[in-house]
Amino acid sequence: MNRRPVALFVFTAMVVVFLFLPIAVMVIFSFNDPRGRQNITWQGFTLENYVTIWRRTDILNAMRNSLLIAITSTVVATAVGTLMGLALVRYQFRGSGLSNVLIFIPLTAPEIILGAALLSLWLTLGQERGLPTIFISHVMFNISFVVVTIRARLVGFNRSLEEAGMDLYANGWTTFWKVTFPLIFPGILAAALLAFALSIDDYVITAFNAGHTVTFPLWVVGVSKLGIPPEVNVLGTLILLIACAFIALQIWLGRREGRTDQPVTLVGR
Repeated sequence: MNRRPVALFVFTAMVVVFLFLPIAVMVIFSFNDPRGRQNITWQGFTLENYVTIWRRTDILNAMRNSLLIAITSTVVATAVGTLMGLALVRYQFRGSGLSNVLIFIPLTAPEIILGAALLSLWLTLGQERGLPTIFISHVMFNISFVVVTIRARLVGFNRSLEEAGMDLYANGWTTFWKVTFPLIFPGILAAALLAFALSIDDYVITAFNAGHTVTFPLWVVGVSKLGIPPEVNVLGTLILLIACAFIALQIWLGRREGRTDQPVTLVGR
């Protein structure tokens, strides 16, 4: 009996359990009915947490700030990062090599260094910290992730499809929207989802640039000093469901693209 497949199965199962057990605990304890501030022991099943969360203005305000920053920074970072990725892959210009190096600096630098550097920038400029400074900070570090994702998508791009569109008298703008954009859209969507996840979950950089503004991660850290209410698990579960929906959409688009790319075989009699 070959023991390698069994060992590989056991090891894979252990890794999967290690990765998804905290998520499962979060979902389960969103239905817990604790008798106090601490939501760490199971004390009964209830759906009341999913009702009372809409009455907690402190949580809703923090979550609204996080969603506002995440959505707006994702839109801007995805648009700018996509254009930068196209430029860096397709064109050679003075400073393109340096630009490629600079793109990776926010990816490799520790978040606490980026946060402290941005804080020094705002203090030097005399800028009051709040939603605008958080937005600019999130756009700054999200652009690098978008550019890297878009570049990976463009590496295997077949440019003969664009040339065929131009041969059919389509101008550059029409070729981009009719040919290029639909083909790289799964990569754009993946980059946007990554940027959104990084933005809504960020704590370190946000803490340096928030001022008196409270986002959801900042609120969770603050409230954890007294006890984590089950509404935190509820919001985490809701965010998880939304993320799963977007992942399902991404998989569906990928499979649809795969079926579209299949060659058509003409069978004659």
